[in-house]
Amino acid sequence: MGRIWRPDGVDIQVMDTLRGSLLISNGSLFDPNFRHTVVLVVEHGEDGALGLVLNRPAPATISESVPQLSDLVDAHDNIYIGGPVQPEAAVILAEFDPTAVPDERLLANISLVGEVDLEDTTSITRARVFGGYSGWGPGQLESELERNDWFVEPARADDVFTDDPAHLWHQVLERKGGRFAMLARMPFDPSQN
Repeated sequence: MGRIWRPDGVDIQVMDTLRGSLLISNGSLFDPNFRHTVVLVVEHGEDGALGLVLNRPAPATISESVPQLSDLVDAHDNIYIGGPVQPEAAVILAEFDPTAVPDERLLANISLVGEVDLEDTTSITRARVFGGYSGWGPGQLESELERNDWFVEPARADDVFTDDPAHLWHQVLERKGGRFAMLARMPFDPSQN
């Protein structure tokens, strides 16, 4: 663990890597790509970070967007908008049978799916497909954390595969409790408060 010192005197402990953690956007983050989002960090290191927005289903279904993945994911399921970077790229997160979990898992039995995993999908118990991803250059995410653009929370499998993406941001903030639970009550459009 490292530490970030902020000018207001608050000393924050920071993990060496946020891989497998959730980033919950602060209610004051108005970037339309990340307003009220929950992002699973799938890579984080000296070269930057990569994540997937978990709560932005696209209007398109798997059968419309990537029909070749209909054997892996229900063809009527929505594809999710993983972020603004390379929206045409399909990124797959899957939960594996405990006996077949890849070494590079993110949390519990969840990992990114590679081409090798697609050769035999019998060990995949559930999956979600994302169009694009979210990316940060070296030090960029750390700067955003220092500005309090994001809150960090341990990820759970049910966050990744939520059946209620529209309420995930509120649910994760409620789970954090305290002042975060109060923030969870903030409407998407603060002028409607």
